[in-house]
Order: sequence, then C-alpha cells, then structure tokens
Amino acid sequence: MAKSAEIFSWFLILKAWMLWIKGTPSELIDECLAESSNSSDIIRCIHVALLCVQQRPEDRPNMSAVVLILGSEIPLPQPKQPGFFMGENAHEQSTSSNKHATYSGGEVSLMSLEAR
Repeated sequence: MAKSAEIFSWFLILKAWMLWIKGTPSELIDECLAESSNSSDIIRCIHVALLCVQQRPEDRPNMSAVVLILGSEIPLPQPKQPGFFMGENAHEQSTSSNKHATYSGGEVSLMSLEAR
C-alpha cells in the first residue's frame, strides 16, 4: 500500500473512532448514502469495522464471526480503541472488569471480551 493510502486509512479509522466515542458515528455517513440507505445498517457496519481494528488482536472478531454479525441482529460489544493508539484508553480505564459474551448463530459462535 502506498504511504499516502496508508495514512488515509489510519485517518479514516481515527475519524470513525472519534465520532464513535463522541456518540455521533452517523456523521461519517456520506450524504448520498444517508439518503439511499438504512443509516442503522451503515452504523452497524462502522461498529463491526471498529471491532475489527481493536488494539488487541484477541479482542477482534474472526471473519466467520463478522459474517455472522453482518447477517444478523446480534447485539454487539462496544469496540475498544483501535490499534494505532499508544497507551491506555480513558474510556477503558473507567471499567473495572471484563465480561465474557458469546454470540451464536448456526454453526458459528463469537466470543468476545467486553470491558464493563
């Protein structure tokens, strides 16, 4: 990947993360998509994308889980900070324990660690 494309990718992840923690991920949706699509589906895709770039690889869903998640209405854990952040996330510092959550559908199961 060219350096400029890599920088743009990280910028997009940073922008999505900042909007997510601010509670306004819909600001990431382009106007032409907002008019022609279901915004809640797009926000769910942003949510899944943020789960896939979490700092700790063991917190990320595998591709089977992603397919399950996108094809269902399974409640999702809150994403943790993306991998490009150094140090600890202030949002995660305020939590005291991990909560295990398992999601199933057909032959695929998703287990995640959710900070609470």
